[in-house]
Amino acid sequence: MSVGVVIPAAGVGKRMGTKESKQFLFLHHSPILVHTLEIFDSHPQVDEIVVVTRADEIERCYEWLDREHLSKVKKVVPGGRERQESVFLGLQQLTTDYVLVHDAVRPFVTSDLVGRIIDLVRVEQAVVTAVPMKDTVKRSDDSRYVSQTIERQSLWAIQTPQAFQRDLLWKAHQRADGKLFATDDSMLVEELGFPVKIIEGEYTNIKITTPDDLLFAEAIFQMRGLKKDDSIRTRV
Repeated sequence: MSVGVVIPAAGVGKRMGTKESKQFLFLHHSPILVHTLEIFDSHPQVDEIVVVTRADEIERCYEWLDREHLSKVKKVVPGGRERQESVFLGLQQLTTDYVLVHDAVRPFVTSDLVGRIIDLVRVEQAVVTAVPMKDTVKRSDDSRYVSQTIERQSLWAIQTPQAFQRDLLWKAHQRADGKLFATDDSMLVEELGFPVKIIEGEYTNIKITTPDDLLFAEAIFQMRGLKKDDSIRTRV
């Protein structure tokens, strides 16, 4: 059974506060996007990859693909106005049996996690990566007074990759087109009434979206044995 990956990478990084797109910030000599792609490009169960980015960054993506010899990237295509639209545009380029969707700025996903979610989606058809909530969670009213303390044992912080049988994800996106706007793809599948299985992820699988996240990324690289001087810098 063939497996494809859609990497939405069309963000502009407003919360990062840099002129450079967050996926092109440098992390140990390469853009964050390249580190993310390397995990999937080298994975034996992944057959092809599609990157969805801004139209003015397509050429730059291809330059890095050539430089890093990332051979499984089938296409780099322009994205839409929202992440949901970008994912669907990437999905249209794949004909694989199963599809993984993974954030471009989650460069610390492990090969082990990718393998586990691929194995599970072949059984469950829809799987999301998540980690158990560590913090106490409270709901507030409109005035920001606590209205409820929520039992955290059943709460999960959702990550990517998320994995789906391709036709199921295609149907979910088609049905949602112009009617439902979701923050992740599993929500679209949930709206079909299809059960979505959770697989436990990794707390180090962070999404780099703010300057604080860069500090966490540096710590993860140091934990994995890289020198501080080689960790994070913006592209010149």
